Amino acid sequence: MAKTGETTAGAAIFDVDGTLTDTNHLHVVAWWEAFRQAGHSVPMPDIHRAVGLGSGDLIERLLGPDRDPEQDEAISSAHTVLYATYFDRLPAFRGAGDLLRTLAERGWRVVLATSASGTELAALRRAVDADNAVWATASSDDVDRGKPSPEPVELACRLAGVSAGQAVFVGDTVWDMEAAARAGVTAVALLSGGIPRADLERAGAEAVYPDVADLLDRLDDSVFGPGTD
Repeated sequence: MAKTGETTAGAAIFDVDGTLTDTNHLHVVAWWEAFRQAGHSVPMPDIHRAVGLGSGDLIERLLGPDRDPEQDEAISSAHTVLYATYFDRLPAFRGAGDLLRTLAERGWRVVLATSASGTELAALRRAVDADNAVWATASSDDVDRGKPSPEPVELACRLAGVSAGQAVFVGDTVWDMEAAARAGVTAVALLSGGIPRADLERAGAEAVYPDVADLLDRLDDSVFGPGTD
């Protein structure tokens, strides 16, 4: 866990998939195949819009409450196995690691808030390659409900030792924005996950950037800039 000194500018909370790593469409393909193996034909655009939810919520959203819930575990496990085939080559977005390191150097406590856990989270962290900048991680193993519940964001604030008013959450899905809004945290959206700007703004985004590299380029003029802590 990175230490940045006695004082902090606040908590910089980041989603990972679609925000720091270019992995949303890998999840779409893995979920599509997992559903296919279970006998379900689910359109990829529908899966894309559900990425970012925890596996149980994602399955329920796509198959509905009247589905056979006994299939859920097998579908989730199939997705895990299929997605794991990409672990040795997960791509980080350009500027992802640099952004985290820059924020840590400026006194922000960087916390990852993600539905990933275990070996998946480890693979994502290797891709970003900025562990020295990460203060803490709030994974799906640490909360009862994932995004859009505020639980992951609230936990991230506690781990960083800050109030909601001292935190900024950066994500790429409507679930990220809704979770931040419900937690009372400033929400910053990125378009790198493939979700339209209008959808992100309706869900609570207070600022929108194309990707982490653009946010890094414009950091001084963002909510992370001088005089905004």
